[in-house]
Amino acid sequence: MTDWRPPTALVAAWLGLLALLALTVVMAYVPLGAGNGVVALTIGTIKAGLVAAIFMELRHRGGLTLVFAGAGLFWLGILLWLGSMDFLTRT
Repeated sequence: MTDWRPPTALVAAWLGLLALLALTVVMAYVPLGAGNGVVALTIGTIKAGLVAAIFMELRHRGGLTLVFAGAGLFWLGILLWLGSMDFLTRT
């Protein structure tokens, strides 16, 4: 028998992600008009931040690692923006 237990931070992050998932599902049924997109993006950003900070352990890394992680996120944003331009400019 082993005495291994998952770290408390991982369990707390997992529970936080489950709570945010439940909030996302609830918000899908609340009619906010254009606000639904803003709320969904905010919840998604919080989820991504939790995953990056806890599971990717970026909270314990130095400044250079954070700069490179931010650069990767920046390029992902550019690619998503360019990919969505096709759908946004169709008539």
